[in-house]
Amino acid sequence: MLTLHAADLLIAVPGTEPVPGGAVVVDGDTVAALGPYEELAAAFPRVRRWPGVLTPGLRQWHGAYLLKRAYHPDPREYDELGDRPLTGERLEALDMTDARWAGSVRRGLQQMLRHGTTAVAIGSDPVVSTAVARSGLTAVSALGAPGILAEEPSLDPLRNAYGLGDAVAGPLTVGGRADFAAFDVPDAYALEEAGAGTCVATVLAGRLVYRRR
Repeated sequence: MLTLHAADLLIAVPGTEPVPGGAVVVDGDTVAALGPYEELAAAFPRVRRWPGVLTPGLRQWHGAYLLKRAYHPDPREYDELGDRPLTGERLEALDMTDARWAGSVRRGLQQMLRHGTTAVAIGSDPVVSTAVARSGLTAVSALGAPGILAEEPSLDPLRNAYGLGDAVAGPLTVGGRADFAAFDVPDAYALEEAGAGTCVATVLAGRLVYRRR
């Protein structure tokens, strides 16, 4: 069934003029139409409405680091370890079995979806590659990643890039894969300032894979 995703602002291609009251029509895993909501609503009555802006899905340039050099605690471990990724000495202090690593990778990917990520740069590790394939996220090369970071990579792709245009996985186009996200901010500038933690929904190949409750 065709689904129309609408928001206050649509940024299909960062750097170009956004569409106020814009919408994305999804047919299966593909973008069927883009444009003003008022022009599309009559033909596509099934609507999901989101606050803020719709943008293309984001690319996590540092997926290999975040999934293999950081441990993402299980919620049952929050009291002991906290809810932030563990790296360095704190990671070295953990007894990391293969099963524990696999669980961490799955949780790390879930956290990426919560930040509007639809594509992730990974290495050749089989555990990471398998988990990414199962998640539906697109595996991409790290070639062309932004320069060296002053701090450890963030789960927020916007903190690892030079603006929204550098962070998106690709433009939203009719006939292209329906990978996009909604952020509860008024415009692109506010999104770059506030970060991808403002994500309220992530759509991956047409599927709603994350929705903030």
